[in-house]
Amino acid sequence: MPITLKITPPLEGVLCITLNRSEVMNALNTQLLGELADTLSDADSDDKVRAVVITGNTKAFAAGADINEMAERDLVGMLEDPRQHHWKTITHFRKPIIAAVNGYALGGGCELAMHADIIIAGENALFGQPEINLGIMPGAGGTQRLLRAVGKSLATQMVLTGEPISARRAFEAGLVSEITQPELTLERAKAIALHIASKAPLAVRLARESLHKAMDTDLATGLRFERHAFTLLAGTADREEGIRAFQEKRPATFQGH
Repeated sequence: MPITLKITPPLEGVLCITLNRSEVMNALNTQLLGELADTLSDADSDDKVRAVVITGNTKAFAAGADINEMAERDLVGMLEDPRQHHWKTITHFRKPIIAAVNGYALGGGCELAMHADIIIAGENALFGQPEINLGIMPGAGGTQRLLRAVGKSLATQMVLTGEPISARRAFEAGLVSEITQPELTLERAKAIALHIASKAPLAVRLARESLHKAMDTDLATGLRFERHAFTLLAGTADREEGIRAFQEKRPATFQGH
C-alpha cells in the first residue's frame, strides 16, 4: 500500500504530519485516516510530543473525502464505516494540533482542519463543505464545528450552497487565526507549535480542555471546569518552577509534572 503520511520525528516537542496523497489532492481515504488516527494515538502517550502540526502541500491541504471509495458504500456500508472510529480517535487527541493549510481544504479536508486547535492559512487557501453538490451533507463534524466557528449565517450559506470561502473571509469569520504567504504557512505553524511545546504540558492540556468546554457547555459549567483545572495546577511542580523562574528572572524549564 502507498504511504499516505509523511511523519517527521518529534523535534523540540513538535511532531509534524504531512498528508501524502498529492496525486488525488490528499483525498481522505480510509487508509489515510487510519494512519493519521494511529499516529495521533501513539503521540498521545509519547511524552516527547507536546504539540502536533498537520499539513498537506501547496495545492491542497485535503480536497475532501475519497469519492470513489465512498461510492462503493451503500447505507449499511456507511453505518459500518470504519472511518467513524478514526475520526473519533482524532477528535479525542489530547494535545494541541496546529493545521497549516494551503490550497483546498474542502469537505473532509475542511473538517480535518477544524479538528485542529489553531489553523494557519496560506493566502491561497479555500475552505468549504461542498457535499451538497453530491446529494449528501457533511458527516465528520462539518455542520457542527463550522457553525460554532463562523456563526449560523455563513455556515448555513457554505453548507447549503457548497461554495467555498477564501482565506481572507475565513480569517474575518474567525475560522483561521492567521494568514501567511503560502510558502511560509508551515514555517509559521511550526513556530507556534514550538512556542506551545515550551510551556508546561499539564497547564497546556487543562487550558485546552477548558477552551473546548467553552464550545460544548453553558457558561456556568465552563466556569466551574476552569476553576477546578486552575486549582489542580496549584499542586504541580511546573507551577512552582514557573513562579520561581519568574521571580529569578530566568526562562522556566517545565518537566510535565
